Amino acid sequence: VQLVESGGALVQPGGSLRLSCVASGFTFSDYSMSWWRQAPGKGRELVAGISNRGLSINYGNSMEGRFTISRDNDKNTVYLQMNNLKPEDTAVYYCRGPSDSWGQGTQVTVSS
Repeated sequence: VQLVESGGALVQPGGSLRLSCVASGFTFSDYSMSWWRQAPGKGRELVAGISNRGLSINYGNSMEGRFTISRDNDKNTVYLQMNNLKPEDTAVYYCRGPSDSWGQGTQVTVSS
C-alpha cells in the first residue's frame, strides 16, 4: 500500500485548497478512505471519511460545511476540498487507507 498526498501550501485566512491522495498497491475501489490532520502539539483527528463508492461520507467535529471529501476511483485518488480556511486549520494532513496505512502527510499553513 502506498499513499501519496499533495496540495498542501501556505494560504491566507479565508482561502481555499484542494488536497489529493493518490493510492496504489491495493484495489482502491474496494476500500473506504479518510483524511486526518495533526496540528502542532495535538493529537491526530479525523477530518472526513468516504466509503468505497463515495455513497457514505462522514466528517469530524466542526469539519462539515467548509471541508468536502470526494474520490475518483478511476484515478485511485481521494480529495479534500477546503474552503474558508482558518488559522486553526494549520496542520499536517494525512490520508488513511486500508490496514491502517498512512501517507507521509502534506503541510497546510493558514496565516496572513
